[in-house]
Amino acid sequence: MRVAELSMAVVMAIFSLYLMWKSTELPIGWIPAEGPGGGAFPFWLSLGMLLCCLWMIGRWVTRTSPPSRSTEPFMTPQTLKLFLLVAGSLAAMIGLIHIIGVYGAVPLFLIFYIRFLGRHSWAIAGSLAVSTPIAAFLFFEIALKKTLPKGYTEPLFYPLYDFFY
Repeated sequence: MRVAELSMAVVMAIFSLYLMWKSTELPIGWIPAEGPGGGAFPFWLSLGMLLCCLWMIGRWVTRTSPPSRSTEPFMTPQTLKLFLLVAGSLAAMIGLIHIIGVYGAVPLFLIFYIRFLGRHSWAIAGSLAVSTPIAAFLFFEIALKKTLPKGYTEPLFYPLYDFFY
């Protein structure tokens, strides 16, 4: 576990630096009358990820985190099964984005993850599956004017665009 924590922190820090460098090919600041530049979110999220990685490395060096003191294996068979289940469901969600769009794929993923993997109630899973795409639509499409992929469901959004624009 100790080696895995340091390895992942270093790999993710390097990946963060790469994403920060790559995102500067687009504007990372605010563009008047348009909103954030195309590289803004990738850059600033990558910076946040880099800071978290550096914090993890610092905690590893000082052995203040439980994984940094652990001698347990990184992946047990049960952990591997859960990892593959989550990775498979994320891959399915990404594949569905091209067919039913973000606003259809995300709720399906949330229902699967919260209700079936997390074993939470239908009320919690349903409320998050409904509220998350609505909040995402209002944030990205309306506030930031950045469209997300909608797949074959795009015609369903035309009345919303007429209402908000």
